[in-house]
Amino acid sequence: VHLRLKTAKETVDIHLGPAWYIDNQETKIEVKDQIEVKGSRVSFSGKPAIIAAEVKKGDGVLKLRDENGVPVWAGWRRR
Repeated sequence: VHLRLKTAKETVDIHLGPAWYIDNQETKIEVKDQIEVKGSRVSFSGKPAIIAAEVKKGDGVLKLRDENGVPVWAGWRRR
């Protein structure tokens, strides 16, 4: 799953994670939501993108990767 984030300076694709993981989280991201993204800037298909580690929406936080960049869904189904 990815989304397109529009800021005052640019529009950039944000790569979140697999749909089965994103769909099972409490924090839902909708069109026009005000969000804050933490992650790593990369180049994807020749365009700037961000691999998201965390997305904040209001008081909710969608945790996607740990401090080492390892996806939190790795092993998620085994819990």
